[in-house]
Amino acid sequence: MTVKITPGETKIGWIGIGVMGASMCGHLIDKGFAATVYTRTKSKADELIKKGAAWATTPKAVAEQSDVIFSIVGFPSDVREVMLGAEGALAGSKAGNVLVDMTTSEPSLAEEIAETAKQRGVHSVDAPVSGGDVGAREARLSIMVGGEKDVVDALMPCFEVMGKTIVHQGGPGAGQHTKMVNQTLIATNMIGVCEALLYGYRAGLDLEKVMQSVASGAAGSWSLSNLGPRILAGNFEPGFFVEHFIKDMGIALAEAKRMHLELPGLTLAHQLYERLAEQGHARDGTHALILALAKMSDGEWPRGT
Repeated sequence: MTVKITPGETKIGWIGIGVMGASMCGHLIDKGFAATVYTRTKSKADELIKKGAAWATTPKAVAEQSDVIFSIVGFPSDVREVMLGAEGALAGSKAGNVLVDMTTSEPSLAEEIAETAKQRGVHSVDAPVSGGDVGAREARLSIMVGGEKDVVDALMPCFEVMGKTIVHQGGPGAGQHTKMVNQTLIATNMIGVCEALLYGYRAGLDLEKVMQSVASGAAGSWSLSNLGPRILAGNFEPGFFVEHFIKDMGIALAEAKRMHLELPGLTLAHQLYERLAEQGHARDGTHALILALAKMSDGEWPRGT
């Protein structure tokens, strides 16, 4: 890839303005990239439009005005629609454009997008992220990238505005496979975090003091340090939606089955989160798992609903 991507010259498109996408796109605008944006609910784009972003009515229209088109949406079906649909980004792209899907999605779909785009002279990269709403807001996401090396290298001026850890994992789909590793690690860790805090509560301990002792030791984790305080405060606002986590675990389990892998820990986490969603918490944050675990023990978590 010979195109140089630079603020003030390269025009970006952004599709999907949710918990993370708004901050990520905002950082690029602040850096000097001219942006055209699209999301299903236009009001979600108001702050970006105030920053100077232009509004487009379809993903295709976004691509027609852009050199590099980013997407971060909900489910693989949404990715397929906004990238490959009749009004999708590829339909509006010209040769040399770059599609960058930052949704956590299916590795096989990332490969399909890359192959379909290549037939039209368009580059495609899968670049799912980890770090949640806080990581997006503070521009310190971990970005896991799959695609051709020269394209990935050219995109670094954009990735470095949004994240702190950017690693090229391999060809198309490799970023998504790495995100499945990430989600598998988080899934069983969240069970441990929630079970431990529930145990401490039932034992009558001061949980703030417990956190002081355990968070910095061998039992510490990102989830404990960042989501533990939210659990103690009864704040289950989403940094990452339960329903999206269920989707991610489903993708990972399907990939594991294809590779003839048994992942009993991930299977258990998937079942527990499905129960949580059935209890009405699909749009809460993943740390709301403690609410389902408390109910399984015939009790309630006293600091939340």
